Amino acid sequence: MSRLLGSVRARATLGATLVVAVALVAAGTAVLLSLRSNLLGEAGTQAERSAREVATELAVGTPYADLSLDVDDRPVQVVDEDGTLVAAGEDLERITGTGVDAVKPQPAASPGDAGDDDGDDDDDAGEPLEPGEIGERTTISDGSATIDGDAEDYRFAAVPVETEDRGRLTVYAGAPLSAEHGAVNTALTVMLIGFPVLLAVVGWVTWLVTRRALRPVEGIRREMAAITASEDLARRVPVPGTHDEVARLASTTNETLAALEASVERQRRFVADASHELRSPIASLRTQLEVAAAHPELLDLDGAVEDTVRLQRLAADLLLLARLDAGERPADARVDLAVLAREEAAGRAGVSVREEGGETGAVTVAGSRGQLGRVLANLLDNAQRHARSAVVVSVRRDGGLAVVGVADDGDGVPEADRERIFERFVRLDDARSRDDGGAGLGLAIARDVAVRHGGTLTVHGGPAGGALFELRLPAA
Repeated sequence: MSRLLGSVRARATLGATLVVAVALVAAGTAVLLSLRSNLLGEAGTQAERSAREVATELAVGTPYADLSLDVDDRPVQVVDEDGTLVAAGEDLERITGTGVDAVKPQPAASPGDAGDDDGDDDDDAGEPLEPGEIGERTTISDGSATIDGDAEDYRFAAVPVETEDRGRLTVYAGAPLSAEHGAVNTALTVMLIGFPVLLAVVGWVTWLVTRRALRPVEGIRREMAAITASEDLARRVPVPGTHDEVARLASTTNETLAALEASVERQRRFVADASHELRSPIASLRTQLEVAAAHPELLDLDGAVEDTVRLQRLAADLLLLARLDAGERPADARVDLAVLAREEAAGRAGVSVREEGGETGAVTVAGSRGQLGRVLANLLDNAQRHARSAVVVSVRRDGGLAVVGVADDGDGVPEADRERIFERFVRLDDARSRDDGGAGLGLAIARDVAVRHGGTLTVHGGPAGGALFELRLPAA
């Protein structure tokens, strides 16, 4: 069963069929009940009409022998106040449901006897009637009768009538329920035959519709399987022109593939650039060590130390980038940016700190003190590398943001390169040397840390003509 219902088509078909089945059963039951109620009401109306016709004849004094009791072969009884059958149809053989099972009339009481009891029993016989008046109240009951050998179910109507010489009489007339039974049975048979056929059609149509609706999804699945097998992230899944949920799914899938392709390409470029950056100092260090092994007197100890330090810094940068890419969450400590800026600027020639926030502790943020210190250190290293004589660090609060600006008086950053310099391993042409240019990771690390802390890092033209790097973080 789990394999049978393992597809959306099967579940959708089964669900639609069950819903339609429940609706059909409910509607069919309502129709049958309504049909039966209407037919029973119509039978009761016919029975009452027949009873009132006979009651009208009795009201005008028609003798029992002249009553129209055998019209349409319907059972009719006339009962007096004592419950005695005084008139009935000639072909009536058996009757139930009227309260009087007799089918043969009994001798009628004399008019004088009937008149003696008439005045005393009016209050006990139901609604008071005047002589010759027919009662408005009709009693309906169900029963059966046999007429001339044919047994059927009937709906009986009882109508009282007050006569001049025979007292109060009650006329029972019946209408057959064969039409009601026949109509209900016919409707039930049609439903029993038609419902399964209709459910089969609903299931078949739902199966076809869902297959057509899910055909683009199957195309997306096949293409995704092919992309996974080929590892070609440049491929895209087909987007149907239906502008529906499936089309939006395909578009989102292509956007995901594009982001994944960009991420993989960025990782590949990162690995290639890191390998290139590592190869140069490692090769230089190896060369120096090999020369020192053969000619100790030629050992460039300072160069070896510089290459080793560069390798250490590059390894630290790569490790930090790896942690950032892995989604490492910064700490939630409170950091005073003014204090942190003074600590990072201490010992650096030509660097001054200007606090514009007023009292101490006014410019604080929540985050990692170590990572934010790394951001300021990288910005100061970059500013000192390009400054002619001075670097100015400003700390201020701007509404709900803490702003740190690092400005130098160098040549600045061309507008075309103001976003590119934040990419990894990117160095401008005038900073390509190993000694001055670094590995091109400092600004990339600074922006990544700023983003991880919910802030931004941008570069603009500085007041002294150089570059102004602005770090904006949510204030704590």
